[in-house]
Amino acid sequence: MDQNTPFRVGLTADFATEGRGLLDDALAAVLEPAPGVEYELMPDTGGIATAEVLDRYDAVIALDYAFPAACFLGLERLAVIARWGVGFDRIDIKACTEAGVLVALTRDSVRRPVAEGNFALMFALAKNLPALDRNCRSGRWWQDPPRLINLEGRALGSVGMGNIAGEMFRMARALRMGRLLAYAPFNSPVEAAELGVELADLDTVFRESDFVTINCPLTEQTRGMIGPRQLNAMKPTAYFINAARGPIVQEKALIEALRVRRIAGAGLDVYEDEPMPAGHPLAALDNVILTAHRIAKTEECTRDTSLSVCRSVLAVSQGNPPLFLANPEALQRPRVRARLSAGA
Repeated sequence: MDQNTPFRVGLTADFATEGRGLLDDALAAVLEPAPGVEYELMPDTGGIATAEVLDRYDAVIALDYAFPAACFLGLERLAVIARWGVGFDRIDIKACTEAGVLVALTRDSVRRPVAEGNFALMFALAKNLPALDRNCRSGRWWQDPPRLINLEGRALGSVGMGNIAGEMFRMARALRMGRLLAYAPFNSPVEAAELGVELADLDTVFRESDFVTINCPLTEQTRGMIGPRQLNAMKPTAYFINAARGPIVQEKALIEALRVRRIAGAGLDVYEDEPMPAGHPLAALDNVILTAHRIAKTEECTRDTSLSVCRSVLAVSQGNPPLFLANPEALQRPRVRARLSAGA
């Protein structure tokens, strides 16, 4: 690219609606001082990216827009999509890689907030906070409390052992929880040993854990992977936590397990359909805690995610790969190597 040509950054149109103000401070701190970098709000294409609009930019900062394979056909300019967050299920990663487009994530900003979100749900379930709150508000002061337990000594299981799960397990050790188990077929025993975690198959994690948490991305392989078999294997005293992605779990199977009290309860921040429709069966159950995909959206997470996504774009503008990539294999593509060399 001509050194006199500005490095143009597009912000997906949803930053003007549900993302209003999210990026303002980070843009001012990271991109505005960078020479030759310009940014603007992209035209609204109805939540789905198009090739015609994408190729006006060298980088795109994406909130919740979808990026199907068709939008990468014939691209010549776009070098990176920087996702505000860590979920990439709305981006066709294979098509990105084939087109020589990097997909950057903000793994550094969500690790602690999501791990804390998992524990917030665990503590709320273990102490049965909704029931205690109802009793207090209704004047049932002396009513015997519902089942309350300690986290200390309890077995914690995770589907996945990446960035967030690693932080969760470190916190669990500080709380003196019991066995730590993970279904993580792509992680090494050495990584697990460093965290004090036992690698196990999926059935074992569900059968032997007192709390089962979901900490993996939504992909073709993980969609619907948790169903009746896994939920029926859980202890009747165990709890299920999902603050990752709703479609990883077969929601009807989870509702049935909660309805017949096959498991003790669940804490959910994510759902098959979001926002959750009015009259959803989960809302009628008294053994589930529901939050609206917001439990990890702390002040710190919002600030750090915005900074991280801008830093990813800045890195590419300067000829460097972003720190956290959904498709690191794309770095081997000739087009990507050429673009990074041109920016150096």
